[in-house]
Amino acid sequence: MTRMGWIAALVVAPGIAAADPQAVQDVIGSQIEAFRADDFATAFTYASPGIAAFFRDPENFGRMVRQGYPMVHRPAEVEFGRSEAVGPDWGQVVDIVDESGARHRLLYRMVETPAGWKIGGVQVVELPDVGA
Repeated sequence: MTRMGWIAALVVAPGIAAADPQAVQDVIGSQIEAFRADDFATAFTYASPGIAAFFRDPENFGRMVRQGYPMVHRPAEVEFGRSEAVGPDWGQVVDIVDESGARHRLLYRMVETPAGWKIGGVQVVELPDVGA
């Protein structure tokens, strides 16, 4: 999609109000900082109600992150990419370089709640092939 296409999708996506990209990025960044400090109780507060109900407590949530998303637990670099409506929710692309130097692209599904934006899921997506 062209740059103008992304802008149009952000402005006219039916059924969802445009998200404040900075607010969404602040939530993700705050959760990553909590992970870096091994503060899983704080990191858990950024999870959507559905994620919180599934994992039940910060210890289960922290174990899942350490085992399934080590690049999020201990990132060396974090860069925010495009942001767009994803069905009734909001998606934020985040590129992460882990401690070993490997690059990862993640799609965060953000859910708007009365308490603000919460993280409703994270999906690892394939990076585009940029070989010569």
